[in-house]
Amino acid sequence: MARAAGTDPSLEGGSDSGASRTLQAYNELRALLTSGHYEPDSRLTESDLTARLGVSRGTLRSVLARLAQEGYVTAEAHRSARTRSFSVEEALEILETREVLESALAASAAERATDADIAAMTETCKQMWEHQVPGGREEYWKLNRKFHEQIRQAARQTTLARFVDSLLYPLVMQQYRDADRQHPRTGSVREHEAILATIVTRNPEAASAAMRHHLSAARHALQLHIGTSNEPTASADR
Repeated sequence: MARAAGTDPSLEGGSDSGASRTLQAYNELRALLTSGHYEPDSRLTESDLTARLGVSRGTLRSVLARLAQEGYVTAEAHRSARTRSFSVEEALEILETREVLESALAASAAERATDADIAAMTETCKQMWEHQVPGGREEYWKLNRKFHEQIRQAARQTTLARFVDSLLYPLVMQQYRDADRQHPRTGSVREHEAILATIVTRNPEAASAAMRHHLSAARHALQLHIGTSNEPTASADR
């Protein structure tokens, strides 16, 4: 039988239903990791995860093996794992690399975005303004990630998108965001609107530059925060 598109052969469990359940468990645990459900360097035990995901230990080990290979967790003895943590140097390298890759995605989006793509991004920016208030940071952060994902979809460039995924950027920001910050970074929405304007006008060079400026501003905010604190925390607003 032909393998379904998008199925990873490394997660197949000997049957279509087994492969499907393993892939579902992988997606569920990956989502928990990238959403910040677990703190950096948290121990993940088989007993807890099998109960949460509703899978067997064998299935869980397949899932953890893939997540370890992709860098989301680090394997430990006694069949457990830990969530990844990043040094300041690693975090900054990831942010710098993301600037390059997402700038290229923005340029592609300026060339390939449909009217529906642009309408969706416009609505997201509108919602971002509504949460640019004290206490609105968490919802703003979700909308921020949504906007970047919409650009990736509009770019229709699967290779670039796959490289961005491999950077583990959400884990970095979960580790380094400033838990005491109650509102988004000043200027963040305007930076998103500037990116959107270049996509609307179909200007790939300007789109690349606008995205580079936006992500550079976020990276410098992180560096400045680290430089004024003894704790490795930083702004999560991108």
